[in-house]
Amino acid sequence: MSPRPARSLILCGVGALSLSLAAPAQATKPDSGSFTGVARIFMVNPVQSSGDQTLADAKDANTPELAAQYAEVELRNLDGTGTLNGKWANVRTTTGKPAYSALNSFRYTRDQDQFEQTMGYFWINEAQEYLQSLGFGADGSGLNAILKRPYDVRINQYGVDNSYMTDKGDYIRLGKGGVDDAEDAEVIVHEYGHAVHNDQVPGFGASLDAGSIGESFGDYLAVTVGLNAAGRYGWPVRAEQACPMDWDSTSYTGAPHCIRRFDRNLIVDQRRNEVHFDGQIWSQALWEIRGDYVALGLSTRAWDTTLIQSQFGYAANTSFSAAAAQTYATALSRDGQAAAEAVRTRFAARGITF
Repeated sequence: MSPRPARSLILCGVGALSLSLAAPAQATKPDSGSFTGVARIFMVNPVQSSGDQTLADAKDANTPELAAQYAEVELRNLDGTGTLNGKWANVRTTTGKPAYSALNSFRYTRDQDQFEQTMGYFWINEAQEYLQSLGFGADGSGLNAILKRPYDVRINQYGVDNSYMTDKGDYIRLGKGGVDDAEDAEVIVHEYGHAVHNDQVPGFGASLDAGSIGESFGDYLAVTVGLNAAGRYGWPVRAEQACPMDWDSTSYTGAPHCIRRFDRNLIVDQRRNEVHFDGQIWSQALWEIRGDYVALGLSTRAWDTTLIQSQFGYAANTSFSAAAAQTYATALSRDGQAAAEAVRTRFAARGITF
């Protein structure tokens, strides 16, 4: 289903607004275990984990149906100050008091502003850990680091139902309205996907095709990081996988809720010259290649690594054709002829040839 125009996620390059940020609470460094903690979060999002398409925001109410979709998880890589700041994420907020715990215990519920702050920290950290697990920045992997630094995530500082990443200030800003954006891990990781692209290729998104690829990759990364986390922690996945941001989109889509899809069978000739719609052309190819890699006896992780590695070779203003050719070349080098031909075939099916 096509996105509601007012809800479209904005690619990097948006000018920063002037805001007075709430400073992190001053805290005495906790005792033992100060760099890890415990948090209550959603298992990616409550529609995905429950399969219940009738869930509703109900003005941030902590309803029994939504409370059943919490998980308690380890919070890693904290900086020891008792705040949600660490090696890979720094949370900033002007909505509610900043989360603080001398024991690094962040067990909030969704009717508390600090729940969204905790979601922001956990999922940025989770996305970075996934990149590193693929080898990006790991010693001896031959793969360059990506965003291997603390990254700012600003919670509910955009007073409409919208979120974006900006390269001007190098941060993500998550909005509110309907389901507040930081309640859906796939929104958070989508925006981190823009930051990944910009870190790999500064200024990425300088053409219509590049902008569409950016939206597509953000959606794809959101789904793949969420699925990896579900497998890692043993969480259920009861909604369609090819359907990102199903909780966030409950306020403006019909069931089954999706902001966009990976299986609309769109081709280049059907494009609308709008990056969110056109990105679905690219994302279907990515999703189908993922399945082809598994069929070839490779893995989804192998495909994710190849895809992300190929993006270092994209131009900031790339075309679909040039980016597909670079992805093919990377697949051929890393994974062999059969994998590369799967890449070529799936892009060709979408009308992208090289």
